Amino acid sequence: GFARQLCWRDFYLQVLAARPDASRSDYRPRGDRWHDDPVAFSAWAEGRTGFPLVDAGMRQLLHEGFMHNRTRMVVASFLTKDLYLDWRLGAAHFMQHLVDGDVASNQLNWQWAAGTGTDSNPYRIFNPTRQAERFDPNGTYIRRWVSELCAVSDGDIHHPSEKARVKTGYPAPIVDHHKAVMAYRALRSN
Repeated sequence: GFARQLCWRDFYLQVLAARPDASRSDYRPRGDRWHDDPVAFSAWAEGRTGFPLVDAGMRQLLHEGFMHNRTRMVVASFLTKDLYLDWRLGAAHFMQHLVDGDVASNQLNWQWAAGTGTDSNPYRIFNPTRQAERFDPNGTYIRRWVSELCAVSDGDIHHPSEKARVKTGYPAPIVDHHKAVMAYRALRSN
């Protein structure tokens, strides 16, 4: 809960005090050779990935300068695992837009998501559709931020059909989550 989040914040402040380089370098390098894909990054940053929960979170960030912690984890996982883009790109984007941006919490939480931080689990991957089904079962959050999907049924809100996407102008997914995860794991095993 709340107390645990405060503990993480204080822990990250202590880590950054001891290792200032962790604000820009991997705390535990994994030898990542991140993809260079400005088009995918722009789609993520603008909330046009075709994954409703990811897009809702990114659009909320652009509109309010805030995003719930659960959604922050999902969008960070999506950037670093599904798109295999450098966590520093996401961290910089967040710092540019967050009203509650804090270097220690931001950078080290991004490293947590990327698997390069103090709790370096590179195989921690959030499935954005399952996360949405679990934490936004009726699509209330998605409908608030992804206006194209306002009229989509509860059953389709988390994974709109191709027909619904065409009708509403909502983009197709920029990656296949399962294939992206398999490709990420293959990169990790080399």
